[in-house]
Amino acid sequence: MKDKERIIIAGGSGFLGSALAKKLVNENYDVVVLTRSPENNDPDIRQVLWDGKTLGDWQFYLEGAHGLINFTGKSVHCVPNKENREELLHSRVDSVKALAQTARLCVNPPKVWVQASSLGAYGDCDDTPIDESAPFGEDFSAGLCRFWEGALEQADLPRTRKVVLRIGLVLGPNGGALQSLAAVTRWFLGGVAGTGDQYISWLHIDDFNEMVLWCLRRDKISGTLNATGPLPVTNAEFMQKLRTTLGRPWCPPAPAFVVSLFVRWVLQSNPELALHGRACRPTKFRQLGFRFRYTSLDYTLQKILTPDDVRLGPS
Repeated sequence: MKDKERIIIAGGSGFLGSALAKKLVNENYDVVVLTRSPENNDPDIRQVLWDGKTLGDWQFYLEGAHGLINFTGKSVHCVPNKENREELLHSRVDSVKALAQTARLCVNPPKVWVQASSLGAYGDCDDTPIDESAPFGEDFSAGLCRFWEGALEQADLPRTRKVVLRIGLVLGPNGGALQSLAAVTRWFLGGVAGTGDQYISWLHIDDFNEMVLWCLRRDKISGTLNATGPLPVTNAEFMQKLRTTLGRPWCPPAPAFVVSLFVRWVLQSNPELALHGRACRPTKFRQLGFRFRYTSLDYTLQKILTPDDVRLGPS
């Protein structure tokens, strides 16, 4: 019997990594997750300790692996002070450098490296349609992505195909930003953020996982691709559909300064995540023939937020 192909997911214990690991196991891959907090609660997924920057025993698993997927990086859901900004940068760049150093030492390095990035690379773009041909933006998020992606671009890995996925707002159960937005909406606080005109580029977790599989299996895919759905919506439209799904009435909009104060001091997060937006398109995936299972936001929210979820919170 042919051995299973091994896939390494660095930083794979979060929302995206956990869902992808289960998908890869179902696709008959041998999955190894590199994480700061290994837990052996799934016999089909091997978890190995790593700190995101230091070489160690985890290096062994890269030898002969088919694919390496890197989700490592401090969550952007933090107050954008100097300390957090430095950690956002170093956690991303250091992980790429450590993985690249190990891959260079392999006799048989991973055949493909799928590197996470963000649609934040384009900056705050109003309602201008954006695809992979657009330049980097000018704000901190764009600069962060420039350094993040640049670390992989500069890595000398001639035998490893490199793919960068600029990821949109991934919607799914068991985590991610949707769970926080749904919780706020259940408490009758699901109003428009700021003007509501800022665009949200979203996709379902199942479509995202399929995109990663395409990158692992199709040798012609390389370079930078937008991992997002084909139909971005405004913040106003997104929140209206979320309220409808959860059975909540209209809620007054929250002015930008109120959103900034609430997000920064109550949620301990970055107000730009709510107030900035971009209408991104997955042009390269569409040109490759990728077909999305989820293009309707109404249907997507209904599938994710089950009747049991809807009943949670005040009525």
